[in-house]
Amino acid sequence: MPAHSHADVHPHTNAHGRDAESGALKAALALLVAFMIAEVAVAVISGSLALLSDAAHMLTDAVALVMSLAAARLAARPAGGALTYGLGRAEILSAQANGVTLLVLSVLIVIDAIERLFSPPHVQGGPVLAVALAGVGVNLVATRILAGRSGEQRSLNVEGSYRHLLTDLYGFLATAIAAVIILTTGFARADAIASLVISALLLYAAYSLLMASGRVFMEAAPAGLDPSEIGRELAAHPGVVEIHDLHVWEVTSGFPALSAHVVVRAGDDCHQRRRELQKLVQDRFDVAHTTLQVDHDAAPQAPLQIELPHRQ
Repeated sequence: MPAHSHADVHPHTNAHGRDAESGALKAALALLVAFMIAEVAVAVISGSLALLSDAAHMLTDAVALVMSLAAARLAARPAGGALTYGLGRAEILSAQANGVTLLVLSVLIVIDAIERLFSPPHVQGGPVLAVALAGVGVNLVATRILAGRSGEQRSLNVEGSYRHLLTDLYGFLATAIAAVIILTTGFARADAIASLVISALLLYAAYSLLMASGRVFMEAAPAGLDPSEIGRELAAHPGVVEIHDLHVWEVTSGFPALSAHVVVRAGDDCHQRRRELQKLVQDRFDVAHTTLQVDHDAAPQAPLQIELPHRQ
């Protein structure tokens, strides 16, 4: 039975897309660093430990953006040597690191918030409100930058930094509300309650990032792609006798891959069938990187005839 194998290598890096993402990360990082320096200055002048703590949180956001930039640069390197897929999964590592960072921050904030609920410190509402409102503005601009090109999907790497900034935005909103309550009612525990709200947002963002990056590392099918549906579509194609060893996974963000063993009817043009199936997978499921091994079905064998010698 003749066997035919085929492996197409499709470039998975979009140079224009990666340049745009790197530019967005750099712009967001510049905004964050400038705001963090101003926040530290106000914290020192006002003697506000709350603002200084928030500046430390902003520092983790800046570190997350630096990691995302480094990962994007690594992922842009061409494949070569032992790294036949390149360094695309550096972006997934960055996303997972961002998820772990958010998780650790949420736990630390919960611990601090519980202490403040039992023993609320004196909080200067005025400086906290001013910085929180400025933080809302800065994070609105930064998240808008990372929200990216309309209609295009962010890589998981950029998504990690985006989640950091988005939770910061919600956090500043909660802090501003708490500052208004403190200024108008003197209820100091509002600061701790706002911290618990921020912690819940951080936990949700961490869970989403860790689940998404974990799917890639476990080589699960990309979200939205059902291997069973793909298998049924391939098996129903004219001339296909059987589909087995079907695998669908994601190498890195935006780079789904598929491999399968296809059996076609004896006598069919297996190369034509392979091209048809590749086009079907790309058009129907948007998977451009496919490896299909195509074999012919065994031709029916004529019954064995044995001639016996005639007796005299």
